[in-house]
Amino acid sequence: MSQLLHDVVSELSKLPGIGRRTAMRLAIHMLRMEPDSVRDMTHSIDRFRHEIKYCTCCNNLSDDTICPICKNDERDHSTICVVEQVADLLSIENTRQYRGLYHVLGGVISPMQGISPSDLKIDLLINRVAQQEVKEVILAIPTSIEGETTLFYLMNRLRQFPDLKITAIARGIGFGDELEYVDELTITHALLNRRELE
Repeated sequence: MSQLLHDVVSELSKLPGIGRRTAMRLAIHMLRMEPDSVRDMTHSIDRFRHEIKYCTCCNNLSDDTICPICKNDERDHSTICVVEQVADLLSIENTRQYRGLYHVLGGVISPMQGISPSDLKIDLLINRVAQQEVKEVILAIPTSIEGETTLFYLMNRLRQFPDLKITAIARGIGFGDELEYVDELTITHALLNRRELE
């Protein structure tokens, strides 16, 4: 095998969900593409990696310091849905059933992987709740051991706000499922049937 092909396949197979066979197919496909299309693709990836920002309010990906969702006055600014990652936010947005704001933690608490609460955007969430007129926080955290640990940690931190309603999405989503891979109907039911945590 060509060393150049080997290098491209090795790099592509580092992406999640891309094995060596798929990486090989993608590499061969890129050879068939017009050179300008490949150049545009690599330029877009490079720009994305170097120019993307994180919203200073919710930690969502953005072209600006504040994302369009946080800027939108038509959304319900009194409700914040807390998710693990941006892909979860996009899954919920695709249901078109939720009109509040979001907060992206950037991961879940996982002592085994060395991820502690201070590694996540939890303090940013607490500051938002303290400074804004937030009435409800919806915890849309994955149903895994790490997710449950994070959920209980967040509940304990948020209890300092006595008038705050703390809910979690209904557990119609199977234990261990990632929101990114759950169908939109299941997410819709989970959001509509969320329960208050005590």
